[in-house]
Amino acid sequence: MKTLINTTVEDFSVQAYHNEDFKTVTQEDLKGKWSIFFFYPADFTFVCPTELGDMADKYEEFQKMGVEVYSISTDTHFTHKAWHDTSDTIKKIKYPMLADPTGALTRAFGVHIEEEGLAYRGTFLMNPEGQIKLAEIHDNGIGRNADELMRKVQAAQFIAEHPDEVCPAKWKPGAETLKPGLDLVGKI
Repeated sequence: MKTLINTTVEDFSVQAYHNEDFKTVTQEDLKGKWSIFFFYPADFTFVCPTELGDMADKYEEFQKMGVEVYSISTDTHFTHKAWHDTSDTIKKIKYPMLADPTGALTRAFGVHIEEEGLAYRGTFLMNPEGQIKLAEIHDNGIGRNADELMRKVQAAQFIAEHPDEVCPAKWKPGAETLKPGLDLVGKI
């Protein structure tokens, strides 16, 4: 299997439900900002609303960091609207909910489950140049944590600004980083 790290997002055009309206989202919308693609299996399910609600609670913080969040499932934009209208948790969502009923995006990111027509829980972070800097795929019974994702975004942004440094395990902004070099080999 080929890695997606440091590759760029392929051309796409999908419908989205966002701010009580339908709109088209393309790869052009990603240019010049950090973007999170947050794939999930389906609307009107069990683990999905807990994750999307968690992301909704952190959305303002992601925005302050210059990050746009896009949730994606193989449902239609009409289904996203219906879910938004009926679920208090989903009503909190202010980020675009992308519709991928053809499975084009889920296949491009390697998270499509062919037998079910659904997506695995995939999380991808793109830098402002459109390169994928983080790629994680979970089985569908394993929910994700927006706080941990935020920490990883902070690390990716730090590294983008300080390319000669690396962030160790559990790194948080303000903590010590490392400068790779021979003097550290075998000393950590």
